[in-house]
Amino acid sequence: MTAMLTGELKGRTLYLIVNAARLDGATARDFKVECQQLWPQEVESVVIDLCSVEFIDSSGIGALLSVYKRLPRETGRVTLLRVRPPVQSVVELLRLHRILQIQS
Repeated sequence: MTAMLTGELKGRTLYLIVNAARLDGATARDFKVECQQLWPQEVESVVIDLCSVEFIDSSGIGALLSVYKRLPRETGRVTLLRVRPPVQSVVELLRLHRILQIQS
């Protein structure tokens, strides 16, 4: 089985690359488990590269929010990179772009 996430820690920022076309009910649990395995204690921000993700549903959104909730309230930040238009539409529809920063 191929890992869903690739991760690297740079300073206090954890960089994650999602290696799946879908972040949905079938894959969100794997995302959370692998994220837990890659997560060192000193993380203060997370950058998630979603370049491969073509589809996201409520379970996938929940997985992204679980990352946000693990971060320190004062300094924690989640940035989404290379978000495809269908995924960005869902994030914006739910107004999550207010707490999850989106960068091209």
